[in-house]
Amino acid sequence: MKQTFTWAFLALLAGGMLAACSEEDTPVNPTPDTPDSPTEETLTRYVIAAQAGGNDGATYLVTTDNLDEGTLTTVNEGFETQSGSNWIFYGETLLFNFQYNDGAQGTGFAYALNPETGKAYEARRYSYNRTTTYGTWGKNVITASTNDGNQEQDAAGNYAKYLQFNYLDATTGDTKTGSHLAENFLGNGEIVSFAGFVEANGRLYTSVVPMGMSHYGVNTYPEMITDAKLVTDHNGGSGSGSYTPGQIPSTQYPDRAFIAIYSGDNFDETPVIAETDRIGFACGRMRSQYYQTIWAADNGDLYVFSPGYGRTAQAEETVTDKQDGTEHTLYKVQGQLPSGVVRIKAGETSFDESYYVNLEEQGNQNPMFRCWHITEDYFLLQMYSEGADNMAGTSAPRNELAIFKGEEGQLTVLSEGIPAAETISSFGVPYSDNGCAYMPITVNDNSSRPAIYKIDPKTATATKGLVLEADGVSALGKLTSTAQ
Repeated sequence: MKQTFTWAFLALLAGGMLAACSEEDTPVNPTPDTPDSPTEETLTRYVIAAQAGGNDGATYLVTTDNLDEGTLTTVNEGFETQSGSNWIFYGETLLFNFQYNDGAQGTGFAYALNPETGKAYEARRYSYNRTTTYGTWGKNVITASTNDGNQEQDAAGNYAKYLQFNYLDATTGDTKTGSHLAENFLGNGEIVSFAGFVEANGRLYTSVVPMGMSHYGVNTYPEMITDAKLVTDHNGGSGSGSYTPGQIPSTQYPDRAFIAIYSGDNFDETPVIAETDRIGFACGRMRSQYYQTIWAADNGDLYVFSPGYGRTAQAEETVTDKQDGTEHTLYKVQGQLPSGVVRIKAGETSFDESYYVNLEEQGNQNPMFRCWHITEDYFLLQMYSEGADNMAGTSAPRNELAIFKGEEGQLTVLSEGIPAAETISSFGVPYSDNGCAYMPITVNDNSSRPAIYKIDPKTATATKGLVLEADGVSALGKLTSTAQ
């Protein structure tokens, strides 16, 4: 029987694929448990979320023993499921899927591997609210988002915004929720959101992204307003970015990055905040989705990547009031910093002052968009492929891949063995295994099918592997099932 779980406040950022190491590696980062008795017979298979049937088609979970070669079809194969914009593997036990709904409620799913058929099946189903970022923490799949509250009010009746958390025990399916005031979280009067979670060194790290001041914040912390003209006098924006008069809709600190460090097992504690002014806030962005750009190397060093989004804000912009059609000037603090990387050494709670890398001084001088850990201190970066001047908006080209070697601070654009950037229509979420990354790539040539490319980070080369008879690939990873 399917079990149903309600996630009251589900919400959180990207991407959180697990990176496996080769047999020689000894990861510092903990990995959620897989079947706990090594004497039991187990079955392990790669699981791929693939789309077929065009825009109106379905998503299928197909399984295979091999990503390096051959062809795999979705026709009469695999498990048909709902499409998903967020996929996360909890170790090799469960695959979670939930769809970005632009603030609306939706239904998510968890899948496991059937030991008899070798195929994926639906193990659990749950409801969730708005999602912005997600990850794992011990035995829990965790989510977080910033939402309107209904508790604390200012004198004008404006409610404070809260970070809302959800903990799903991946071993039992039990859930619990929590919340924390999002107002003035960093001591600068702004509301915040979290972007990505990393477990390392017995701690949990998350990027804290400041997002401006709410009506509650403007009224409660007026001394934190750096310039009165930043407070809006009109209605504007759309979706989760909508605003009304009396708030500051974007951060006053675009050229700062903040990392919250938790030592316990939940968000009730007050974290240590590491702060730097060498990069801008650390996250990838797509609408209101916050993609993870913080990852730990195998030795526990935390690498913090920033696209440098602060530069995309216009200091002064003429906008039309959404209600009465009048014209107004929207003021923002425009950032200056390029895409860069900084580091927190293993066991430390502040940034390493000796370490900084300007990514736009290397490779094709492009900023990064998303990234994933591969092995050791190698990272796979998805780059904006037409430079910093063309990184604004949801349609900005992001068709370049690069390898980043953390200790050396070296960026190498990946060109050998993968399709040309101008022919790529999308990437999936990669999976790392035995020291290499497997990246799903779909091209815009209708005669070609999506394929899994094996990327060797040490040579910065790729090899075309498994071809999918499908229209696209969202994610891939590995599931293990214990025979009953």
